[in-house]
Amino acid sequence: MATTTTNTTTSANSKTDPKTPHAEAPLTDKATSAAHNAVDALSTRAATAEQNIREGANSSAETLSEKQQIAREKLNQYSGKTRKFAAENPLATAGIAFAAGMLVSALVRNK
Repeated sequence: MATTTTNTTTSANSKTDPKTPHAEAPLTDKATSAAHNAVDALSTRAATAEQNIREGANSSAETLSEKQQIAREKLNQYSGKTRKFAAENPLATAGIAFAAGMLVSALVRNK
């Protein structure tokens, strides 16, 4: 009889002992499983979002680089024309600069 009491006490203690695995805790198992599934799903979505953002950033960088190159070419094209005009027409260039200065000073004075 002493053995039966000892076995019952041992099995009762294993259920309440926090160091033993939760063999009979279906709620905890379900919660753990749900948490793992949620983390896995979130991880998958985060990886997909990161990949999409990286692809978009690379595409934007390429487009920006192309537009900068076009802008540089146009600036160089117009810069050459402006210098040629200034060299051929120094009096007209001085008049345009004077008129621009007068316009800017008039606008600044009004405010």
